[in-house]
Amino acid sequence: MNQLVDSVKEQVIQWRRYLHQNPELSFHEEKTAQFVYDTLSSFGNLELSRPTQTSVMARLIGKQPGKVLAIRADMDALPIEEDNTFAFVSQNPGVMHACGHDGHTAMLLGTAKVLSALKDDIQGEVRFLFQHAEELCPGGAEEMVQAGVMEGVDIVIGTHLWAPMEIGKIGVCYGAMMASPDTFWITINGKGGHAALPHQTIDSIAIGAQVVTNLQHIVARNTDPLDNIVVSVTQFNGGSAHNVIPDSVEMCGTVRSFDAKLRESVPVLMERVIKGLTEAHGAEYVFKYEFGYRPVVNDEQVTRVIEATVREVFGEEALDLMKPNMGGEDFSAFQQKAPGAYFYVGAGNADKGIVYPHHHPRFTIDEDALEKGVKMFVASTFKFLSDN
Repeated sequence: MNQLVDSVKEQVIQWRRYLHQNPELSFHEEKTAQFVYDTLSSFGNLELSRPTQTSVMARLIGKQPGKVLAIRADMDALPIEEDNTFAFVSQNPGVMHACGHDGHTAMLLGTAKVLSALKDDIQGEVRFLFQHAEELCPGGAEEMVQAGVMEGVDIVIGTHLWAPMEIGKIGVCYGAMMASPDTFWITINGKGGHAALPHQTIDSIAIGAQVVTNLQHIVARNTDPLDNIVVSVTQFNGGSAHNVIPDSVEMCGTVRSFDAKLRESVPVLMERVIKGLTEAHGAEYVFKYEFGYRPVVNDEQVTRVIEATVREVFGEEALDLMKPNMGGEDFSAFQQKAPGAYFYVGAGNADKGIVYPHHHPRFTIDEDALEKGVKMFVASTFKFLSDN
């Protein structure tokens, strides 16, 4: 098995570099999906389909009956202009693989190649899910689920190359791992006028500033201190001149949480704050709130197998038992249909200058991490599908 993984190592790197050079945005992964389909076709022993226009599914049905394991990789890129200088930088202006999805796709292709050569040793079925549109809500995972890719699946796993984690580490988290990423938009409509005559205006900027400050009371004073919640205003737009108070300002931001009841209560609390402040100052408001992906919550039994795989394949020193983080991931859609676990593969390396965060114009990964991801997928496949 290890020899097979070693034999695809360089090919996985080349696949990753090709994908990095040819990134495509969410819901537009036509060429990426075709490349994946064509590459999978060359392996043999796989049943291929296109659940949606820009996604691919491959089924490897073993010689013996057993469980069905699904392994997922996302394929979409981000609307970012790349600022790297290596030979395989993005050839699509304004589009970049700045989150590692090129590596995820390459690792799952490598896994499919290795396991397809071991078909006679497979008990059950391995289902390879190459997913579109992870970066853009409502997300490709939900579309794939609706297309039936999870029918009959017993277990689902996935991974993320993680630049904040050093190469050689594998991150495992029990229970809630990633939060629900919700989005909100607020418009404050006041009355514009001359900045020298503020008493003749209803100052939308001053009111908006109070809204930003008071929204933090939702975290500080309206929710249990032991709850995990983030309310962040990330955009504030208004005004066009130094001496003009604008009619309106617009804000946008995100809410992150793990608890379903808390999640439902946040927009109610937010609107109470917004309504109270705007009414107090004679302004009006428009408030829009959009629920994003569900939280990623790892199943305990599946996570135990992932942890055991790390220990067996890489040793105790490689295991990083992580705390949850407030990032979001639509992998959670698959977890609604089968118990699953999501884990991290360390991909940062300060010695190589690989230190930039995800979604940064100079983001990249240590390509030595790709082999580790393939080994995790291959080894865990046999652990999940074995008789024991």
